[in-house]
Amino acid sequence: MKTYHAKPGEVEREWLLVDATDMVLGRLASEVAQILKGKRKPVYTPHVDTGDFVVIINAEKVRLTGNKANTKSYFSHSGFPGGLKEVSFQRMLAKHPERIVEKAVRGMLPKNSLGRAMGKKLKVYAGPEHPHQAQKPRQITLEA
Repeated sequence: MKTYHAKPGEVEREWLLVDATDMVLGRLASEVAQILKGKRKPVYTPHVDTGDFVVIINAEKVRLTGNKANTKSYFSHSGFPGGLKEVSFQRMLAKHPERIVEKAVRGMLPKNSLGRAMGKKLKVYAGPEHPHQAQKPRQITLEA
């Protein structure tokens, strides 16, 4: 018996729609990361991007457990001395709720060129509207 290895040109990609309303952020992110990697497909190959496109709507309605909503912070650094910036979860949720979900999912993807390619298939929107109706995304419910 021979092991099957998917070729990049043979991969059939599907568009999936996920509603993030009242979902826990980490659980949502881990499920979406698995879909983007292609681990839910029988043709999964570790060195080939076999994942599907994922559209996440209602990112502003995602939730955290415990006291994390008050204590969680996001950090960035400019590379210059004293260039550390900190933004609280509450402020990020108010200004850019889609970035919260993007950061959580990208943190669970590989840190290489393959992971960056997987991250480009993630589309996150704060509200219920999205511009991907032409791709006919199939709505799925996650166990998160």
